[in-house]
Amino acid sequence: MEVTTNTDMPQTKQRSSSVDSLTRLQAEMIACSRCPRLVAWREQVAAEKVRRFAGDDYWGRPVPSFGDPRARLLVVGLAPAAHGGNRTGRIFTGDRSGDWLYRALHRAGFANQPTSVHRGDGLKLRDCYITAVIHCAPPANKPLREEIENCRPFLISEIELLSRLRVVVALGRLAFDATIGLIGLEAAAGNNAARARKPDFAHGCEAQLRGGITLIASFHPSQQNTFTGRLTEPMLDRVFARAREIVTS
Repeated sequence: MEVTTNTDMPQTKQRSSSVDSLTRLQAEMIACSRCPRLVAWREQVAAEKVRRFAGDDYWGRPVPSFGDPRARLLVVGLAPAAHGGNRTGRIFTGDRSGDWLYRALHRAGFANQPTSVHRGDGLKLRDCYITAVIHCAPPANKPLREEIENCRPFLISEIELLSRLRVVVALGRLAFDATIGLIGLEAAAGNNAARARKPDFAHGCEAQLRGGITLIASFHPSQQNTFTGRLTEPMLDRVFARAREIVTS
């Protein structure tokens, strides 16, 4: 991960510490084997492959998060795709969902290029960090509750380490619910003791989280949503345009 240098020594030391902590956290993710079902599935997929990727050397391990350690935008997905991130080793890379996401991030100025096909393709995220609720590809894209709980500490640590965080874009209902569960909603206006009502998930809806963080919901850019027109590229662009507006305000 790249860090911009700064002549302010205390800030530089703090930033380096955060980068080191995120790097160690990613190493822990890659080495994780807490979920036997997911370990078996990701390794089976990596061994059997599919015809169109028969010549590829699959990653076949937990897929680490990726991005700028000073990010003000955090994108939270569900899980790596079996023949996407589980193959390439980079989150949201090598499948149609990733194609949609990186095009949108590029148009909003959060990525230096609109495509990501493998770990060494030159992609860099600017002011953006991408993670997932779980880091192993699950069978049928459906993780079990206990598997989500096993991965929960990684997401908690990332949110704590991203000290400049202003906006979270949640791709899908599960990511939306998980983010609210981890950070918590801001107390209702005018009554600090009141418990804010959890908003219903809807594309483009916003919620105010603790710490001055804004949560924006988006339909997941899965083929199920993009092929049916439930999610269009202009819809996704509006989500990241709104994120850009907030982080620069």
